[in-house]
Amino acid sequence: MNAPTSSDKPEAGDAHIARNRLDAHLDAAPRAWPLDIVAATGSTNADLANRLKALPRTANALPAPLVRVAFEQTAGRGRQGRPWFAQPGNALLCSVGCIVPRPVDALSGLSIAIGVALAEGLATLPLDGGTRVALKWPNDLLLTSTEGDTTRIAGKLAGILIETVWNTDDATAVVIGFGINVRGAQAVAAQVDALRARDAALASGLPPAALSAACASANLTDTLAAALNALTPALAQFASDGLAPFVPRWHALHAYAGREVVLLEQGVERARGIATGIDATGRLLLDTPDGVQAIAAGDVSLREAQ
Repeated sequence: MNAPTSSDKPEAGDAHIARNRLDAHLDAAPRAWPLDIVAATGSTNADLANRLKALPRTANALPAPLVRVAFEQTAGRGRQGRPWFAQPGNALLCSVGCIVPRPVDALSGLSIAIGVALAEGLATLPLDGGTRVALKWPNDLLLTSTEGDTTRIAGKLAGILIETVWNTDDATAVVIGFGINVRGAQAVAAQVDALRARDAALASGLPPAALSAACASANLTDTLAAALNALTPALAQFASDGLAPFVPRWHALHAYAGREVVLLEQGVERARGIATGIDATGRLLLDTPDGVQAIAAGDVSLREAQ
């Protein structure tokens, strides 16, 4: 496992984060965010949650978001408490702790907004032609490739986990965690396959995908810069306007638009229909024989119908 470095010339496949290069690529606002980079930790989300818990419970208790990056997480997790697999140094494992000046009941759709921001941010990297980062409801980023009229989903590129730490009448402290596979998708796939062999509910999930499949120069430094540069305006816009500005942008990135999908709950089919988009609160709109259903995230998982 590689420790942090201050080198300003990361090579493709380099597991380091180059501070000088990062500063050069960051916009002014995220460059001022306090950033910790550690070799290993249990969970970057848990680390920042503990720091937020110690703050006064006021909207202005945190001058700028906190960022924590680890090359390895020993207790990383995704939605529904499932483990998040990543080989040390192969994925950007990052959490951002912040106070959103909105009550908790006005945070509906925050994960949708963050997904849009990250997808748009990663699109600024030099991806191969025909490749794009798309969104899978509720909060996964996929890598897709298009040839002619055919779009193929290569696999899951990134996941998002947002956790509320505390809330008041006018503010909510949250930790936004995300893991982005930069390279090493095959090694992660072997771990995921082993888990799926023990958990039938995961059997039909997408394989892992990595940025390196679409960007030969993919590295942790540039990926982190792209993510933080995109999150900065997204957090400000969500704080002032909520989900509304992100809905059309989400639709433009929707990986399963017009496709038949299945919604599973604990591995059991709950609904089936054509994915048409999301509503104003971030619920999935599913066109079924019984009409259009609006599905809240909860514990459901989306799969393309076979």
